Amino acid sequence: MKLIVGLGNPGKEYENTRHNIGFLFVDFYLDKKGINEKWTKKFDGEYLEANINGEKVLFLKPLTFMNLSGNSVRKIMDYFDIDVSDILIISDDLDIKVGNFKLKSDGSCGGHNGLRNIESNIGTTEYKRLKIGISKNIETDTKDYVLGNFSKEEKDTLKELFNNLVEVIDDYFKLPFGDLMSKHNRKNK
Repeated sequence: MKLIVGLGNPGKEYENTRHNIGFLFVDFYLDKKGINEKWTKKFDGEYLEANINGEKVLFLKPLTFMNLSGNSVRKIMDYFDIDVSDILIISDDLDIKVGNFKLKSDGSCGGHNGLRNIESNIGTTEYKRLKIGISKNIETDTKDYVLGNFSKEEKDTLKELFNNLVEVIDDYFKLPFGDLMSKHNRKNK
């Protein structure tokens, strides 16, 4: 069983903000694949169960707010007995340009509080992640920037990227993670 976690903040006011790119992409992926199972509110989040290539996959959106995402991840891991090696975390990344992404198999949280809290709760930095670029604006306070909305141009760029990331997630279910990184990380501009 695999667990795919899209990070974000709950609530209408955060719906289309940069920090919610994990939520946004999970919803996009499920819609694109025609997966319309009902979300269940449990484990301090909402999750749904799908069958992809004959394997049970859980999709989770923690509802604890970004900085406490690990609480939800830990609860669902414990309940379903999911190993860290079967988790993929999807998050925003300020150090990657909008329109780009990076797959990583381990490493530090890079200052991302949601990832820091996940690491604290699961007890390791060795987990798979898909980091989606939101760029950085040095003229704006980081908190205000990540909680701000995307521009029209950024939304257009992200729509194209999200379409490409559907293939990345499809391949995630078929390829060893090292092969997945080799195949897709070099595609960035």
